[in-house]
Amino acid sequence: MPKCGPVVGRDSEIREVAGTLVSTGASARTLLLVGGAGTGKTAVLEQARRTVVGQGARVLRLRCHDGGEAPGAAALAEGVHQVLTKVHDRWSPARTGAVRRTRLRNSGRGGELTLLSTLGEVIGDAARHLPFALMIDDVERMPSPTASALGLLLRVFRPAGVPMVLAGRPPHPGDEGVRQLTVAADRLLELPPLRPVDVEALVVRRLGRPVEPALVTAVVRALGPMAGTPEAVLSVLDSMAERGDFLELDGHVCLTEPEQALRLTTDAARLSRLCWPAGPPGAAALDAAAAVARNLEHAEIRLDDLHRLKPGGPRRAGLVDRTLTPLVADGILTVDEDRRIAFAVPALAAALRALPTRHAVSSLHALITRSLTDRLGAETAGGGCPRLADHVAAAGSELDDALAVDVLLAAARTDARSDWSRSVRAYSSALRRLPPHDRRTPGVLRESAELSLRHADHPGALALGEPLFACLAAPSAEQDREGLEHVAGVWALAALHEHRLPPCGVDADAGPGGRAAVEYAPAAAGFGALVGPYGLGPVTPRPRTQAPRGPAITGPPSGTGPLPSAAELRLLAGAAGSRAGLSDVLPPGADGVRTLDLLRNATAYADLAGALAAVLGDRCPGAGSSTAGLYHAMVRAYLRGDWDRALASARRIEARSRTRGIAAGPAQAARALAADIHCARGELGYARAWLELVPGTVIHPLVAWARLGVRYWSGRVEEAMEEALDEVRRARRSGLLSGIEKVLVRYLSFALLEAVPQAMERALDELEALDEEVGSPMTREAVLLGRGVVRRDADSALAALRAVRRRGDAYLELLCHLGLVEIGDDSERWLAEATRGAQALGIGRATRTSLGHMTRRRTLVLPRVRAARDELSEEDIELTTMVSRGATNRQIAARLVWSEKTVERRLTRLFQRTGCRSRVELAAAWLDGSLARRDLVPDGVRGAAGRSFPAPAPAPGTPSGRR
Repeated sequence: MPKCGPVVGRDSEIREVAGTLVSTGASARTLLLVGGAGTGKTAVLEQARRTVVGQGARVLRLRCHDGGEAPGAAALAEGVHQVLTKVHDRWSPARTGAVRRTRLRNSGRGGELTLLSTLGEVIGDAARHLPFALMIDDVERMPSPTASALGLLLRVFRPAGVPMVLAGRPPHPGDEGVRQLTVAADRLLELPPLRPVDVEALVVRRLGRPVEPALVTAVVRALGPMAGTPEAVLSVLDSMAERGDFLELDGHVCLTEPEQALRLTTDAARLSRLCWPAGPPGAAALDAAAAVARNLEHAEIRLDDLHRLKPGGPRRAGLVDRTLTPLVADGILTVDEDRRIAFAVPALAAALRALPTRHAVSSLHALITRSLTDRLGAETAGGGCPRLADHVAAAGSELDDALAVDVLLAAARTDARSDWSRSVRAYSSALRRLPPHDRRTPGVLRESAELSLRHADHPGALALGEPLFACLAAPSAEQDREGLEHVAGVWALAALHEHRLPPCGVDADAGPGGRAAVEYAPAAAGFGALVGPYGLGPVTPRPRTQAPRGPAITGPPSGTGPLPSAAELRLLAGAAGSRAGLSDVLPPGADGVRTLDLLRNATAYADLAGALAAVLGDRCPGAGSSTAGLYHAMVRAYLRGDWDRALASARRIEARSRTRGIAAGPAQAARALAADIHCARGELGYARAWLELVPGTVIHPLVAWARLGVRYWSGRVEEAMEEALDEVRRARRSGLLSGIEKVLVRYLSFALLEAVPQAMERALDELEALDEEVGSPMTREAVLLGRGVVRRDADSALAALRAVRRRGDAYLELLCHLGLVEIGDDSERWLAEATRGAQALGIGRATRTSLGHMTRRRTLVLPRVRAARDELSEEDIELTTMVSRGATNRQIAARLVWSEKTVERRLTRLFQRTGCRSRVELAAAWLDGSLARRDLVPDGVRGAAGRSFPAPAPAPGTPSGRR
């Protein structure tokens, strides 16, 4: 039996069903396929039917669910009659007549056995003359008398030589008809949940593009026990597509919605069929379930909370018995050992919350709160039951602010160690109710900030901005100046971690409160000076050391606490510039040298989290799951050569910056690094797409480095070289020196390819001057490599290679190998090393062309390196061919059996892969053979003009003629 691919994850089940359908004669058997709603029973049946029909078998459907006859043997006979009308031979009239006469003569209850006996005989007789199999779907929808009659037919009067496959849901207690079918079947086949790998394959198939692993993980978590149910997975994907929650980057689909917001379809009929195994709920029951989902959204509810309620609100019997009990019985709600109530499927809860409900929500949380505070008092209730804080927050205006604040603060301080995330939520709720002038507000801000900082909860610290600014603007702010300055520092650090701009005189989003923070707590502006060096925004002035009013701000003493001191902030900001003036803020001795080296390595890649870790050491609170933490992971993956992982991090960062509910700004450094990876791999369309996201006003060496590569490999050689020098000058004027060595090394390598010795000498002079000014490990490596290439000094190039290997930089190591190919005595060895390095990084046409030029000058043989991903697929070739012939999207869709939207999406991806910007450019590149010369067309594929393209080879002439 061939592998049945169209249904994901059901190959073995399809083979078994198909094997049953083709069993004939004495080997004919009956199979019952069971599975819950949405598990794909019908899809399995249909695929198995197509398989055996393609082999010449005949499969007929028996339907006796909704006929006009009364349930029982008569309804079954009507279904058999419909089947017999499809079996055409000379005995067909006799068989249908026999069934009709038997039905008329034995219409009473006692005649059912005679009727069933006749049905078995005529079906068997028909199969002997024209073999066929019977297929019956949705047996759970059969009335119980009809299912019982079918079960009796299979057990006592089974048609000889007729295989049967039945499908339905597992029988429920009291469902006697389906139970009899289970007993009568020769084989019971249960559809298991899809495996995680099959779920991913289903998502990819549905979306038609590769997906980010994080998207699949989010879908699986949102579905819980239903994660292996195909229809549930498709329902979540359809819901996300309707709301525009997808983002495509590099041809991969990313999620731009918080995981907790993923939901099943809100179509009530489909939702009921999928999630209520005992049958669809009525309108009242669905309304009550929506109310329960909203009540559980923000606060943990236990059965004990409901039993304590007084008869004035939702009565215990009505709430528990009429609403919760059926939901628990159906498995929709779960109750754990601590009697906590929760939805088994989070995506179902999210879908129910989107449905309208007539039930009040906040009043229930208020009643639960008062049931404890009335007996114990606010502070005792909050301290003894910290989870009460979530009920207070959900109750909103139903509770008095004074009572609510007392409960919230007591709960927050009690929960600070055992459940810090809930404690942060309690502090946040209290701050929303406390007025800025309240004497407790500064202390609450300080406690919440400390808790968020201790646990690297940067979003939680960032949320303190509004109450902090309001408190700073209040007349009573002078009473706790030091505490508020500390909170401002925590908030500013969190803003940087989430790649947002802290108030530093340039943040238009800060508003009056942000300007108050700058005026009152200038320590926060010290963090603003880090914006430019770490690629988060424009270069800003150094932090002021004197506040407009009050004493000078010095920050915490050096070496204490998780916040950087004023001196450490100067070191973090100054590390991107020259080494002059840093000696007074460096640790003494070897520790200071090591710290500065680590810091220089981090600033070269705009890695804020790495820079903070280098300066703070053990005091660093960590990056957590912040955007800076994601970028730190991306840089580490990039340096060790795991570029696929680095690109996945870039996509995650970009999707996070567009996710509703997550306050993260754009990460320009991540965009530049992703663009450079694609450029090195020859995927210029993707590289340009990333760079277009970086504003043209951004001045940063990492961005200049990426722009130089993309412009050069796009064929704009002169513009690339001139613009690179201009961007180097602008970065120098802005004080951003760290990372310029990368731009100059790339400039030098391109000058080598273009055979411009004057440009090579100029780049080396610039590198030597930069090393004198900066003196970082990376500038020293760059000088050694430059001297090796320009002055043909193999020892210098080898020293650069050894230093790069110690530090760990896979791409720069490849450049060192290329330099040694050009100047070394053992060129064959370095060529092999360079080839292996390029292949490990997935580097494509651009570097291969560079290797080609070098090997031709050195008369070496270049090993063939071409990643399979560089070639267009068969579908891409066919699409390109039709575009070159002038076909419209509608004509292409009809020819390829796609939707017009799919055609548009495929064309967009094709433009990105090929670097073409329009259909005209794509057609021209196809017709003149440009795509073949760029290694995009597989060998032997025939072009539009009817010629077979030869195997691609490096184009002659200078590299500027490559594209």
